[in-house]
Amino acid sequence: MEKRELKVIFASFIMASTVLGACGAQETAEKPKEQKQEQTETADKAEEKTEEVDFAAVYKEAITELDKAKEQKEVDFAMVTDLYTKNLQSLVQKRDAEVEAQHDQHITAALKAGQDGSMDPIVVRQIFDKLMQKVFYTTVKHEFTEVVENWDKKDIVKEEIEEAKEYYAILKSTVEKRDAAYGTNMVSVIDGGFAEMEKAVEGDDQLGFQLGKQVVDKTLMKTFYFATGAIPNGYATKAAAEAKENPEVAKIEQAEGWAFYQSLISYLNSHSPEEAAFIESQFNLETDVASLDPAAVNKAFVRGFSKIALDEYAESVEAWGEDKSPITALEGALFIDVVGEDIKGIIGAEAYQTLTEQARKYLETAKAKDKVAGEPVLAEIQTTLQKVIEQAK
Repeated sequence: MEKRELKVIFASFIMASTVLGACGAQETAEKPKEQKQEQTETADKAEEKTEEVDFAAVYKEAITELDKAKEQKEVDFAMVTDLYTKNLQSLVQKRDAEVEAQHDQHITAALKAGQDGSMDPIVVRQIFDKLMQKVFYTTVKHEFTEVVENWDKKDIVKEEIEEAKEYYAILKSTVEKRDAAYGTNMVSVIDGGFAEMEKAVEGDDQLGFQLGKQVVDKTLMKTFYFATGAIPNGYATKAAAEAKENPEVAKIEQAEGWAFYQSLISYLNSHSPEEAAFIESQFNLETDVASLDPAAVNKAFVRGFSKIALDEYAESVEAWGEDKSPITALEGALFIDVVGEDIKGIIGAEAYQTLTEQARKYLETAKAKDKVAGEPVLAEIQTTLQKVIEQAK
């Protein structure tokens, strides 16, 4: 397939994806009320269809068929489309309605383009795979919300946590792959987060549940960052390395980066819109992959996540004395951890160790509601993060 054709087809995905997810305020404002209502009604109708589907098995079956493209074998797109529409589409539509995204549109269009031959089957595979992973990720978050809403109904709460674990199990191989690539232990961290949540439910400890939830959520975000903008194994780096000798492979890796980035863009856009837009422009297939700058993408992520951390700490101060204060304090620490190795490279190992210790200490002061002890520690954290932002330009 001609590169120009691929870019034109993929442009339809990019144009609708600038702000995706729960924090997509701009998209919310611009979307007609009729369309939002229609999405909600579609999701409501889909509610019952998702109850008895083995999502993991169907997803695996679809991916197995799509993987034939990697071996240059013919893919039965009619079969994959049938699997999607009968089993997965209802779940995608439910999440689309909740987070005001258009993943069903993206996936449906990609499968159609694969079937009529207007899109490279491998690109179709990556779009389907990574966008479904985002749907499973946002479904994990949905189950956590259900836990909070049903906190006093312990049987329901335990069921919701089990469901969250089942959806996470579909994503676990992605986490394992990044652990292997970066020598990290994110699988263990996520397991620990789930254990903390279960312990908190047994002890009727809502704060403990919220803290465990943040560990799981932000560690999954770290996984998606590792897959996209981290050096040396993110898709920005991989695509740029392939651009000269294997431009078609580079385009596929650029598409993978774009699709994985959809799990991060809304959060970044809400706190750091300039960085979010730059990263999206780099993964956009309308961008010549030969001009993709992995170092600039990496620095944009570092600035973006550092700004998010600063915003979380600001919320912690505003909510001092409430449960939200230690929750956002932990979020600040976790967002620092997302780009921890990058920050270490900027300020040095010793200064980074000091930063992480300060983050831990501030969290403890927020839990203890000791503002006098917390304020000077937070001031030092904020100074360091501002330094990181300035130096990551």
